[in-house]
Amino acid sequence: MLSLAQRTTILQMHRSGISIRKIAKLLGSTRSTVRKVIRAQTPEPPRIWRPQLAEPHRDAILELHSQCKGNLVRVHEELHARDVRIAYPTLTAFCRRQGIGQTPPVPAGRYHFEPGQEIQHDTSPHRARIAGKLRKIQSAGAVLCHSRMRFLQCYPRFTRFECKVFLTEAVKDFGGAPQTVMIDNTHLVVLRGTGARMTPVPEMEAFAQRLGFSFQAHEVGDANRSAHVERFFHHVENNFLAGRSFESLHDLNHQARQWCETINATYKRHLKAKPIDLYAMERARLRPLPAWIPEPTRIHHRTVDVEGYVRLHTNRYSVPADWISRQVQVRESWS
Repeated sequence: MLSLAQRTTILQMHRSGISIRKIAKLLGSTRSTVRKVIRAQTPEPPRIWRPQLAEPHRDAILELHSQCKGNLVRVHEELHARDVRIAYPTLTAFCRRQGIGQTPPVPAGRYHFEPGQEIQHDTSPHRARIAGKLRKIQSAGAVLCHSRMRFLQCYPRFTRFECKVFLTEAVKDFGGAPQTVMIDNTHLVVLRGTGARMTPVPEMEAFAQRLGFSFQAHEVGDANRSAHVERFFHHVENNFLAGRSFESLHDLNHQARQWCETINATYKRHLKAKPIDLYAMERARLRPLPAWIPEPTRIHHRTVDVEGYVRLHTNRYSVPADWISRQVQVRESWS
């Protein structure tokens, strides 16, 4: 089939008085094809109409689509049971063209964030080479939504304790707290409900109030609401962890801080600025942190064994001998 440019050229050459034989020779086409274009007197190629084999069975397809709960494989089987012989690709193509069972696409849109308004926080499982072995880690990320400043730390597991440790380090690194910290509907923070109806765990709500922010959860399935931190994890996996090895988890987190400093000082074309430059303005809008921030700790209750030890996370710690058989309180900090 001739393209739009070729058909336009044929019409222009014909109006200039060039013969059909010469036009066909110059364009490497046949004279009959050139004559068809001249008779049509339009550069638009003719539309090819092909009958849709499934069109006569539209009502049956709609009925079966509802009965089979949208499963086109079952619709195809039931059509065959009714002696309707159409190929499965024909059926699926017909349903696409007619919009049967198709959800119309919705524009993603954009979110606008004022300085100091929000931090997006989430975690993602990754694998890192630590001390020569490939180990599973939980990467925790935080992104200041206005300036796009990023903060990353990794942990062997991620519980409420690690969540407190991470967010404490994040707001310290950013030099202040935002109005809200956006999370997914994780059980670490959520007591009940989802999205705007989420009620946080009292322990985590008290922790957030101490640092001056509040938790907010995005609606279920609204992935765009946490797009900044999700895109950050893609960068972590394909840039920071790619080809790097670490001596220990402490070394990994140290390199993670240095890597974040580098990318925060890199010019971003979509922002038309460096995150560190936008952060200089946003920092003044962050809520000041309290003068003293207590180190997050986790309390355990243990009974001292007959050898004068208590066990915690597969490790044994000695205590004074006169505490044998007594119940003691063990305070665990991240360090």
